[in-house]
Amino acid sequence: MRLMLAPMEGVIDHTMRHLLSSLGGLDRCVTEFLRVSDRLLPPRVFHRICPELASGGLTPAGVPVYLQLLGGQPQPLAENAARGAELGAPGIDLNFGCPAKTVNRSDGGSILLREPERVGALVAAVRAAVPRTTPVTVKIRLGYDDPGLFRENIEAIAAAGPSELTIHARTKRQGYRPPAHWEEIARARQWLSIPVIANGEVWSVEDAHRCRAASASDDLMLGRGALCRPDLPRLLRAADEGRELTPMAWPDICALLLQFFELTLQHYDAHCVGNPLKQWLVYLRSYYPQAALLFEQLKRLREPAELHVQLLKAQATGMRAAA
Repeated sequence: MRLMLAPMEGVIDHTMRHLLSSLGGLDRCVTEFLRVSDRLLPPRVFHRICPELASGGLTPAGVPVYLQLLGGQPQPLAENAARGAELGAPGIDLNFGCPAKTVNRSDGGSILLREPERVGALVAAVRAAVPRTTPVTVKIRLGYDDPGLFRENIEAIAAAGPSELTIHARTKRQGYRPPAHWEEIARARQWLSIPVIANGEVWSVEDAHRCRAASASDDLMLGRGALCRPDLPRLLRAADEGRELTPMAWPDICALLLQFFELTLQHYDAHCVGNPLKQWLVYLRSYYPQAALLFEQLKRLREPAELHVQLLKAQATGMRAAA
């Protein structure tokens, strides 16, 4: 089993990749998408979205970070993929899954699944532009409005020669509403010889077992599940190896929140440092009810010193409750 951390725009940036990969269990991260329109982007843009390029394309924990590109024109997409590879990206990932309306209106993401031949041409252009030693991976959904063109997209992508395919088992129209249709991934595996990674609705060890059985895919990509339960990758890894780990308790999460806060202080302006923290608490509260209370205590605070005090108080309260 391999476990990948999903590229969640505006949520899983390099600070979150740093933190989550340090907990263990992950085999790969993918950046937020780098939007490509009609020109070759300067190196600083690549380094901004993927600071890990300065350290061999690895997180501090040594987990590879693939650079994700989003665009609808073969030549600029290929040129930027080549530049990403030159700058040291361990792999290039192509986004045909983003459901955001602003992205789709700008000729990117899941709307391209309406045109399988075009999707295939984009993948082929990138594959031809980067060294054969650089993996080119692709992420898609089952379709845009419906899965009617699913097989056509799969076959067009396969003909272009990518290394792997990740399938989010919902259409664009279905968004993030459960269920994820894992059985469709199993159909795709019948048509493909390359590895297929299953994505969607994996929140627990039990979900992972059900997803792997239904999708016939051993490899998983985790997104919201890893944000709500930061130790989910290592719990899955332990279960796969026949070991059982104790899940993180709220005091452990408080320690992670402090670590994350310190990381964001290093990389963001002081007046913005609370935003990623509050955003993460919104995810955490679905599994840790204490996160909802902490969010209420933090949501109007702006000053880093005030945020820090409240985080320390939450950690102390959590430790007393656990004693």
